[in-house]
Amino acid sequence: MNWDDVRMFLAVARSGQILAASRRLGINHATLGRRITALEEDLRTRLLIRRTNGCELTAEGEVFFRAAERMETEMLAAQASTGRIDTAIAGTVRIGAPDGFGVSFLASRLGRLTRRHPELKLQLVPVPRSFSLSQREADIAITIERPEQGRLVSSKLTDYTLGLYASKTYLDQAGNPPTLEALREHPRIGYVEDLIFSPSLNFTGEVMRNWDASFEISSAIGQTEAVRSGAGIGILHDYVARQYPELVRVLPEIVIRRSYWTTYHETTRDLMRLRAVVEFLKELVAEEGWVFTWPFSSS
Repeated sequence: MNWDDVRMFLAVARSGQILAASRRLGINHATLGRRITALEEDLRTRLLIRRTNGCELTAEGEVFFRAAERMETEMLAAQASTGRIDTAIAGTVRIGAPDGFGVSFLASRLGRLTRRHPELKLQLVPVPRSFSLSQREADIAITIERPEQGRLVSSKLTDYTLGLYASKTYLDQAGNPPTLEALREHPRIGYVEDLIFSPSLNFTGEVMRNWDASFEISSAIGQTEAVRSGAGIGILHDYVARQYPELVRVLPEIVIRRSYWTTYHETTRDLMRLRAVVEFLKELVAEEGWVFTWPFSSS
């Protein structure tokens, strides 16, 4: 059995599509299809049901997938023990991150890492409502909760805070609410409630029982832009809001605390390119960690 064929099978099984897997692997999709067929012939069984809209594992494919993941883990461990795994920091690492952290913090800083390692390619993608690291939809995920299930490695990246914000223009016109009760007289901006995929994102419940937003946006960056435009008062990430001098913290005694976690699949823990990215994320937070929590301790 050819290990490369097994590796390619894992890519297809995880993505659910030969075309998507071929793009991740950097090979022609027809070539990938032939390699999967060769593997099936070697095993004398059908692993995938191929359809026009994707692939589905057969019962035998499900069994082999679990075995292939164990093979992958052993292969990575063997390569690491002999010092032969990813000696150069090269290849692609896909980072999944919430839009606030990904767009407002990481996007402007990851270029430092690619300059440091010219053969490293980074992909920054939003973490969707339903997300699976086990299917390698990303190599590293920045999550707002520590995953409790799966063969995953997680560590806290940083704590962060959120607070109430409004634009200076809005407050000049509508006044600054002196109390939480007075906040009820102002238009409020919040998440689209039925799209909140984690209890940790229910920030409004920590401020008042019935937030009753007049403008709901399912994006942290979108909410920031709405508040900047003067549409009302919203709960924003402090590290995002501090970038805009036109934003003013309202009722600053109200502080909501959360954490970001870095998470990746345990079978990739020995990849040098992944290690380089994880260490770089830690480096960024060590350098600029003060921006994440209110009140800011430096500038």
